[in-house]
Amino acid sequence: MDLVHLVLRYLHLLGFAAVFGGWLVSWLSKKYDFNAAMLYGIAVQLATGIVLYGLASADGDADHAKLGVKFLFALLLAVMIAIPVWKKREKVAAGHFWATGALIAATAGVAVFWQ
Repeated sequence: MDLVHLVLRYLHLLGFAAVFGGWLVSWLSKKYDFNAAMLYGIAVQLATGIVLYGLASADGDADHAKLGVKFLFALLLAVMIAIPVWKKREKVAAGHFWATGALIAATAGVAVFWQ
C-alpha cells in the first residue's frame, strides 16, 4: 500500500509540473494562453488528489479542511483552464491568465505551508 501511495503522490506532482510548467511557458513566451498539457495536468491532479484523500481518510490522518481547500482550488483551476482550451481560444484575458497563475501558486502554498 505504501508503494501505491508513493506512486500516486509522484503522479500528483507530475500533474502540478504540467500545470505550472504550461503556465510558465505561456508567460515567458508572452502568449497568455492555456494548453493541453495544463488541462491534462489538472485532470491528473484532481484524479490523484481524490484517491490520495481517500487513502488518507482510510488511515485516519486526513486534514479535511486543508484537503477541502486544495480540492476547491483544483476544481476552480480545472474550470479556469478547461473552458479556454475547449473553446480553442488563442489567448485569454490578462486578468484570467494572472488569476490562474496566482491560484496555481496558492494551491502549492497550501500544500507546502499548511501543516
